[in-house]
Amino acid sequence: LSVSLRYESRRLVHAATRGDGAVGEDVTQNIRTIGDIPRSLPSDAPAVIEVRGEVYMGKADFLSLNQRQEEAGAKTFANPRNAAAGSLRQLDSAVTANRQLRFFGYAWGEVSAPLGDTVHEVRQRFAEWGFQLNEPSQVCSSAEEVLTYYHDIIAMRADLPFDLDGTVYKVNRLDWHDRLGAVSRAPRW
Repeated sequence: LSVSLRYESRRLVHAATRGDGAVGEDVTQNIRTIGDIPRSLPSDAPAVIEVRGEVYMGKADFLSLNQRQEEAGAKTFANPRNAAAGSLRQLDSAVTANRQLRFFGYAWGEVSAPLGDTVHEVRQRFAEWGFQLNEPSQVCSSAEEVLTYYHDIIAMRADLPFDLDGTVYKVNRLDWHDRLGAVSRAPRW
């Protein structure tokens, strides 16, 4: 489930789902139950930053949750994605806290100061601030390296501790992002 985390004065103040792309659901209280999400950022973070990422449930945690659901005579979940989304949207944050949700930070929205010159640099800053990153990842310098990385991901996909829809490729240089632009909601970079 895609989520945006808003930090002001380096403190987590708001969290929302992506929703329809313009308006999402306020999930701030439930987000605060996820241990992977820093409640505050260090002094080198911008005063205002929106960290975007994914709330997910690992494969082992999903199996454990369904086992507990089954033992309690409750409904089991079809897949980790549905379990994570349903858990984050609970009205009772105590239920959310018991669901072993995790968070990957991988993008950003509004920011009051530049974060770096490349996607890789920004990811490193996120890691330094305490965010988990969606790994594995790799900076590639050629089409051949990109194809090799793709085949590596396919080979390790079943052994990753989380489900994976596919591989995302991004142009590393941030100064090229504006030049390349976007179509509708899909960036060309």
